[in-house]
Amino acid sequence: MNVRLNKAQVMAAGARSTLAAAVLLLAQLGVSAHAGPNEQAKRIYERIAGEPPAPGVLSQMAGAISATPGQAGLLAAASIATSAPSFYNVTLKNLVIPWTNRDQSVFAPFNDYAATVIGMTRDDVAFNTALSDDILYIVNASGLPAPSPLNNNHYASAESNGVDLSTTLQRTTQSATYGIAAQATAGLITTRGAASAFFINGTNRAMFRFTMINHLCHDMETVMDTTRPADRIRQDVARSPGGDSRVFLNNCVGCHSGMDPMAQAFAHYNFVGTVVGDGTNTGSLQYTPGQVQPKYLINATNFPFGFVTPDDSWSNRWRAGANASLGWDATLPGSGAGAKSLGQELASSDAFAHCQVTKVFQAVCFRAPNSAADQATVATIKASFKSGGYRLKQVFQLSAAACPGQ
Repeated sequence: MNVRLNKAQVMAAGARSTLAAAVLLLAQLGVSAHAGPNEQAKRIYERIAGEPPAPGVLSQMAGAISATPGQAGLLAAASIATSAPSFYNVTLKNLVIPWTNRDQSVFAPFNDYAATVIGMTRDDVAFNTALSDDILYIVNASGLPAPSPLNNNHYASAESNGVDLSTTLQRTTQSATYGIAAQATAGLITTRGAASAFFINGTNRAMFRFTMINHLCHDMETVMDTTRPADRIRQDVARSPGGDSRVFLNNCVGCHSGMDPMAQAFAHYNFVGTVVGDGTNTGSLQYTPGQVQPKYLINATNFPFGFVTPDDSWSNRWRAGANASLGWDATLPGSGAGAKSLGQELASSDAFAHCQVTKVFQAVCFRAPNSAADQATVATIKASFKSGGYRLKQVFQLSAAACPGQ
């Protein structure tokens, strides 16, 4: 698009070059030029694969855009980009690794949690099963240590050897690989990576909190609701912290009244091990059916009249009140026993789908969907995600097609 700059505008640009002044004025006027097929293809590929496309791939993608103008052509180009090895080895890996550790750092070691997300994405496995299924991805490559419930050597070795995840990931089960009872498996929640980060020490509330952060995009402060019953808050939570009961009633109860009844689903889990110097963990997941882990009963004298955990039954108190807006599935009972059924409850919520789409949109488009137009785009992609079998790869393709460059 041609824009004529008048003399006053050019003079006002001062010592800036004519090109820089023009760019500035175009930005101020909100004028943009539409990118052609080559530019759109290049941008889509770089956003998805994290590197420039090879000339042949660029030509193929640009041809797809030209052959079918509009979203169909952009989606065809994006599907080519998601077949790139670097989409799995770089983009997806960098997106997922922060989910696997308390520091939310991308520099944490590659592990079974990340491998399982990447494998599910590659194979179009329904992602709403990610918190409940008996699923695990291992790396099928020569020279690697066997997967073990005792250490992360299999995955760390794959990373250090630069194994191509796009071709070597192989689906299996946690029950077959780690010897966990099938009924005790809960997708990503019971991977060794998640267990070593969120079941180790503490009270197992960390597993609930980081599952909310990673998969519903809500930390506890954003779901506080002081109107929920407090009858299942454990004994370790003081009812008058610092001698002031108002702190509990106006703050603590807002999180614990919803969290504690749901975190009870993890009452039979613990990670027995230690953290070593490089941030990795040695040890394994412990599952004790019929026996509540001692960590659920600690600090009982803080409030002796608090809830004493008898089993792993859970209840979602957030189905009513302010957090009903998270969009819970009306076909589910909202209660159950164990991590598997809780994972189904969380992953069936509208907030779960919205979270995955929002994270992918931001990763691909390099911006949070804050504008009305972006929010409408996210809503459309979310609807397609839910109706199309919860395929995470498709979310990348739809997001890339939504911001190919203007």
